[in-house]
Amino acid sequence: MAISDSAESAGTTTTIAEHLDSDPNISIRRRPRAIIDKAEVVSDSSSDKSSLEAESSGSENDRNQIGADGGGRAENELRSGENGSEKVGNGEHREKDIFAKFTYRPSAPTHRRIKESPLSSDAIFKQSHAGLFNLCIVVLVAINSRLIIENLIKYGWLIRSDFWFSSRSLRDWPLLMCCLTLPIFPFAAFVVEKLVQQKHISEPVVVTLHVLISSAAVLYPVLVILRCDSAVLYGVTLMLLACIVWLKLVSYAHTNFDMRALSKSLDKGDALAISSTTNYSFDVNFKSLLYFMVAPTLCYQTSYPRTACIRKGWVVRQLIKLVIFTGLMGFIIEQYINPIVKNSQHPLKGNLLYAIERVLKLSVPNLYVWLCMFYCFFHVWLNILAELLRFGDREFYKDWWNAKTVDEYWRMWNMPVHKWMIRHVYFPCLRNGIPKGVALLIAFIVSAIFHELCIAVPCHIFKFWAFFGIMFQVPLVLITNFLQNKFRHSMVGNMIFWCVFSILGQPMCVLLYYHDLMNRKVTQ
Repeated sequence: MAISDSAESAGTTTTIAEHLDSDPNISIRRRPRAIIDKAEVVSDSSSDKSSLEAESSGSENDRNQIGADGGGRAENELRSGENGSEKVGNGEHREKDIFAKFTYRPSAPTHRRIKESPLSSDAIFKQSHAGLFNLCIVVLVAINSRLIIENLIKYGWLIRSDFWFSSRSLRDWPLLMCCLTLPIFPFAAFVVEKLVQQKHISEPVVVTLHVLISSAAVLYPVLVILRCDSAVLYGVTLMLLACIVWLKLVSYAHTNFDMRALSKSLDKGDALAISSTTNYSFDVNFKSLLYFMVAPTLCYQTSYPRTACIRKGWVVRQLIKLVIFTGLMGFIIEQYINPIVKNSQHPLKGNLLYAIERVLKLSVPNLYVWLCMFYCFFHVWLNILAELLRFGDREFYKDWWNAKTVDEYWRMWNMPVHKWMIRHVYFPCLRNGIPKGVALLIAFIVSAIFHELCIAVPCHIFKFWAFFGIMFQVPLVLITNFLQNKFRHSMVGNMIFWCVFSILGQPMCVLLYYHDLMNRKVTQ
């Protein structure tokens, strides 16, 4: 038993002192350590001094004799030192025995101060829960392993090779060609910026050309997907790439426009004091644009923080993780999600209780797939890309799983898009006198439009389920903010976020789009 509290140690010392005072037969002689060390140092120095004088004054024979005598004295001193250390050791053991005798007595007080239980509401968030976290992982692995074995015994191996690659995939070559021609639009934007730098075109013409180029970067893939009856997976991939190119083009044009304005203000001497750490020199560089188009960011700037080297072994380990988690996603989709969805009804047309049961059954595997997707893309893939490009700022996400409001979740889970929204939508709205609430609504509308494009266009279904799902986040932001202000330092908002996110939101959208897609194929 070890007593670590200072108050308890003080109490124990007091108890020992009281017992020692009450017992006159016990006396403890303490040897001050500092005096002992000082005496030893003086003794050593004096002996060294005398031996040096003896060596310097005698002859060689005398030196031998002195050496012999010194050796005898050294042995005697060693023996006396051993005897002295034995005495000191016996004294220390005696002190320890007396300390233990009076420390562990039944009369020693045990309860000395007010303490909370570890799981009480006042103490639960003041300690580590690593052991419980490990327990949850072990339980999840055990439960899901049993479910996987039971599923394989009952239904067999349901994964089909033609789910990912089939002969039909060869007909999707227009999507591949469209993907390969997307770099034309960044090059066109670079030509426009080069022309305006050389003052061949005016600012209104520049704005018009950038609007046309960025719009074509999205509309061109949309037309290709709608004209070709391609697989949904390839259509979603192409739309994601097209939206990324659009976001980068907007940032490139908006940043260069602002840098031109600042450069003119600096030339006129009208600009306010600007941070010396920021470079506002306006220069159109194709190398900077090329790096920006492949870098894991959506916000353009002329230079980025860079790392010193590329860790090749680390990249290989991350690629192995990417393959493993991608295969896990495919297994969950084929073995669990597809059978559940196929055996379901339209959630808005069938039996309500049956629809609720399907949504709840679909929520767990859908959540696993979403978490694997998040880990693969935002952690593994973006870090691999950043490592290969030596991109330094790797804050691609924050601890969104601890979000207490829906607002916090949208600000933390996708940092590249969040930074783009803040820089090119939210702050420009505020600078133009638009209220914060309206600026936030505009940001959600932009996000909802792109969610709808990435899902509705590949599915050839325009029911606006994704659009309304994103816009439904606005009242949830107000509700969770109100609850967080009312119940401070609570996790009520976090519980609401997880319920809406994992149970109600995504499984419902999956069912809605799946049944609408199946109905479209039946009607065709």
